[in-house]
Amino acid sequence: MDIIIGLVAVIAVFFITLTAVAMRYRRCPSDKILVVYGKVSGGESAHCHHGGAAFVWPVIQDYQYLDLTPLPIDIRLEGALSKQNIRVNTPSTFTVGISTEPGVMQNAAERMLGLNMEHIKELAKDIIFGQMRVVIATMDIEEINADRDKLIQNISMGVEVELKKVGLRLINVNVQDITDASGYIDALGQEAASKAIAEAKIKVAQADRDGEIGAAGMQRDKRVSVAGANAEATQGENTALVDIANSDAQRRSSQAEAERLAMAAEKVAEAKVLEEAYVSEQAAEKQRAERDKATQYANSVVPAQVAKERLLVDADAEAEQTRRIQQGKADAVRTEKQAEADGIVFVKEAEANGLKAKFFAEAEGAQAVLAGKAKGFDDLIKACMGPGGAQQMLVTELLPQLVREQVQAIANLKIDKITVWDSGKGADGKTSTANFLSGMAGAVPPLHEIAKNVGVELPAYLGKLDEASVSSSAPAKAKAAAPEENSPQGAPPETGYDIEGI
Repeated sequence: MDIIIGLVAVIAVFFITLTAVAMRYRRCPSDKILVVYGKVSGGESAHCHHGGAAFVWPVIQDYQYLDLTPLPIDIRLEGALSKQNIRVNTPSTFTVGISTEPGVMQNAAERMLGLNMEHIKELAKDIIFGQMRVVIATMDIEEINADRDKLIQNISMGVEVELKKVGLRLINVNVQDITDASGYIDALGQEAASKAIAEAKIKVAQADRDGEIGAAGMQRDKRVSVAGANAEATQGENTALVDIANSDAQRRSSQAEAERLAMAAEKVAEAKVLEEAYVSEQAAEKQRAERDKATQYANSVVPAQVAKERLLVDADAEAEQTRRIQQGKADAVRTEKQAEADGIVFVKEAEANGLKAKFFAEAEGAQAVLAGKAKGFDDLIKACMGPGGAQQMLVTELLPQLVREQVQAIANLKIDKITVWDSGKGADGKTSTANFLSGMAGAVPPLHEIAKNVGVELPAYLGKLDEASVSSSAPAKAKAAAPEENSPQGAPPETGYDIEGI
């Protein structure tokens, strides 16, 4: 059942294809030109066919017909200037049609495809009008009036060249009566008529004279001719008798020679027939020998050659099969290796692209931060009217942080109990307790040192750090701490203070 359905489908497709091809196969009548345009070969705009047929491809090609029907055109040319500047009227009838020459047909397809007969007629009419004026302007009135063949030839040559440019050809030209407004042609006609009448009268007189002379001559010739005819008749009779006798003798001689030649020809013909028979038999024997030789060759040699060629074909097939199997295995291995290499390259490229993208992202982020800071500092300098004002603004913002760092130096100290042995006033008027407290306050880092450690130079209005006090602060601190460290154990102090909760 499936086979029958398949056959029906194949037959249906075949008939559909055949119908489509038949519908696009266009035949060209003898009175038309088939123009196939669209996507055509040869770099041309269209293909023209006169007669025959052509296949028109669907979608990419289309077709139209050009009618070859002759077009009669009446040309009422009036007031055309001749070479003598005399205006003449030249009514004519032209018959034109689309040309079937290869190059001219291409021009017709390019310039007149789609035009109806009236449009083509008007186009040809304009061309003919112009060329007739050009031709008449090169000729005299006498030539135009007298030599009609030359006029038609000149018009045909000029019009034919121009018509070919648009794909037309001139079939016939019929020039009617030629007239002019000045009466010049009528005057020429009257002059020619007068000349003709005078010449006719002269010819009549000459004919009368020749008639009289001819009559007298004829009488004379008649008498001479009669006498000569009688003499010639007698001589002719005698000559005829002699010719009869000679003819009889010649006839008998020719008859005998003909009989001899006929007998010889019969003998030669018989000998030639025998010779041709022998030659035919010899050729027949040679043909029979060639036939026997061919039979023996076909029975013995041909089977051996066929067997040899079969062995060669089998060997070639087996070798080709082996080669294809090995080639398939090699292609599989090469494909597998290539896939592994492509995977490794893809992974490496992905890792490189990821690292590159991360690096570019970090670089762009850092660049954006730095650009933002630079823009902020630039805006701060502009808002503070110069670098000095910006510096003051930054220091003012950093003061709370600097003070916080200064206080943190002793803020995290954990002291449960401090025992101070006060020995009274010292040389500078301070007690030991005062010196202890001064030493603790001096242990706090100066604000200028903290700022300098972070790379900030505080302005002058926040005071200056005394270098001498800075240099002597360390020994003083050591000195203040010395009594506690160097006091002998068990030495009783003068006054003792217990400070708790610090």
